[in-house]
Amino acid sequence: MELNEFNKFKEKFENANVDEKIELYAYTTGLTQTQYRQLLKLFPFQYIDRLEKALEV
Repeated sequence: MELNEFNKFKEKFENANVDEKIELYAYTTGLTQTQYRQLLKLFPFQYIDRLEKALEV
């Protein structure tokens, strides 16, 4: 994902609730590995198990 587009997406991700964050992380395409890592740093660790379950599907 292009940098400008990613920065807007990242802001949306930051402002999303946990369920929305899971949806955005699991189902958005076109992100680089580095961009996924940046988003993961913003994800609330106490809900990481829910994210893992969503990624298993």
